[in-house]
Amino acid sequence: MVFTAHVTELAAAHQRGERVIDVRERHEFVSGHIPHAEWIPLSLVPLRMDEIKGSQPIWLVCETGNRSYQAASYLDRHGVHAVSVDGGTSAWRSAGFAVTSGA
Repeated sequence: MVFTAHVTELAAAHQRGERVIDVRERHEFVSGHIPHAEWIPLSLVPLRMDEIKGSQPIWLVCETGNRSYQAASYLDRHGVHAVSVDGGTSAWRSAGFAVTSGA
């Protein structure tokens, strides 16, 4: 089952220091991302499973929630508890939370 969450739930998890992975493309990530988020583009998620499996739950974001849902679905099929954030980074920004730019 793929779990989805509201951006406020992500904010609470972020405060607790839980793992956030941004699955957008590099240019999107560099232009603004959630502080301390890791960058693993959607296309590389299957190739980096050993690295991803380390800690759970994993919070996944993209720009609006579509790619993070795809990643969460893939991870779920492989036994990883992942949460796709509805609205993604756009919702994070709209809620007034800080973003960091650069790699």
